[in-house]
Amino acid sequence: MSAMPRIEVCVGSQQLMFFNTSNDMPTCYPISTAEKGIGQQQGSGQTPLGKHYVRAKIGGEYPINAVFVGRRFTGEIYSPQLAKQYPNRDWILSRILWLCGCEKGVNRLGNVDTMRRYIYIHGTPDTEPMGVPYSHGCIRMRNQDLVELFNATPAGTLVLIKR
Repeated sequence: MSAMPRIEVCVGSQQLMFFNTSNDMPTCYPISTAEKGIGQQQGSGQTPLGKHYVRAKIGGEYPINAVFVGRRFTGEIYSPQLAKQYPNRDWILSRILWLCGCEKGVNRLGNVDTMRRYIYIHGTPDTEPMGVPYSHGCIRMRNQDLVELFNATPAGTLVLIKR
C-alpha cells in the first residue's frame, strides 16, 4: 500500500514541499503567503497555521491563467490587458486547492475556520513576487507549478502549514 501524498508549507522560508510518498524527497516550490503574517482569525488577512487537508480541487478542466472569482471560472484568461482593466483584483488563477482545517478551535469552526475563510493554494500572475509574503491570506504559487501540484494532489491530501 502506498502512502498518501502530503504538502508542507513553510511560511518562514516561503516554500511549499510536496511529498509524493512517505520516504520521497520532496518537490519544492517557491510560494507567497500573507503579507500580514500568520494568524487564524476570520478577516485577519493572515495565513493560518496547523494541520489542514485539501477539501476540494477546482479548475482542472480550465486552461492555465483561467480567472476565478468566488471559486467560479469567469470565462476570462489573465493577460496584462485584463490586469490594466481591473487593477485592484486579487487574482486567483489556473487552479484552486481549497483547504479545510483539522484542529477544532485552531483552524476549524468558529472565528478560526480555514474553510470558511476561503484559504486556498492558488495561482497568481507571473508578475507577482514569490519567496516573499504578499498575499491576502492564501498561499500563492506560479501557475505552472500549481498545475503540476494540482495534478499530483488528490482531494484529502494533508497540508501542514508551519512557521
